[in-house]
Amino acid sequence: MVYFVSTPIGNLKDISLRAIETLKEADVIFCEDTRHSVKLLNAYDIKKPLMACHKFNERRAAEEIIECAAAGKQVAVISDAGMPVISDPGNIVCARLREAGVQYTVIPGANAFLSALVLSAMPAEKFAFLGFLPDKQGERLRLLQKYKDLDLTLCFHAAPQDVDRYVADMLSAFGDRSACAVREITKLHEECLHFTLAEGLPGEKRGEYVLIVEGASAVQNPLNQLSEREHIARYMAEGMDKKSAIKQAAKDRGVPKSRLYPFGIDL
Repeated sequence: MVYFVSTPIGNLKDISLRAIETLKEADVIFCEDTRHSVKLLNAYDIKKPLMACHKFNERRAAEEIIECAAAGKQVAVISDAGMPVISDPGNIVCARLREAGVQYTVIPGANAFLSALVLSAMPAEKFAFLGFLPDKQGERLRLLQKYKDLDLTLCFHAAPQDVDRYVADMLSAFGDRSACAVREITKLHEECLHFTLAEGLPGEKRGEYVLIVEGASAVQNPLNQLSEREHIARYMAEGMDKKSAIKQAAKDRGVPKSRLYPFGIDL
């Protein structure tokens, strides 16, 4: 049997009794970073062979896991923190196990974005988790555009060096919205900061973040459904000059006028 085991996202006590039991009974543990995971294992006096399973070797690790399972070994798969597969390695392993007919299960536990959603106090009856956004800005903006009209809370992971550009691109794609940045979840300096996309998140960025952004309003300006160029053209067709049309379209969308100027060049 292969077990995907959730581990603490901060406080080492946030691990289930079943997770500890599973790790102690495993013959081998596949982990994202052996140096990181050994700290958790030492805290619970768990001494097991450790093998690497990270984003750069996951396909090879999947075959090794299949071999271990075929030999009758109990295998545990963990990531550095939280649930394997969710914004962490493990999805390729799951797919290969399914293809190979190897039995596997999950030992649930801590999860960063769900904890952040609770702490944010933002609407949680409907939400979408989008994880880490693409590195390239063009790809990032195209992805965000797909979700701009959804009337549900949006959740993202962000490394500290990416927070400011994520927020800027969200503003460009969504217009101004309420947002919340959560970091150091379950730790001593846990922090939950509310801001608007137009304001940006102030201060030095440290540690991994979960960004929670409000969804599109249930009642939207129908012109916002148009492309930027069509939006400006609609106001010009009603008699506005180009400058006024861009200004009004920017107001409708909650973005700076400068972001819409390129769409009106050839109008």
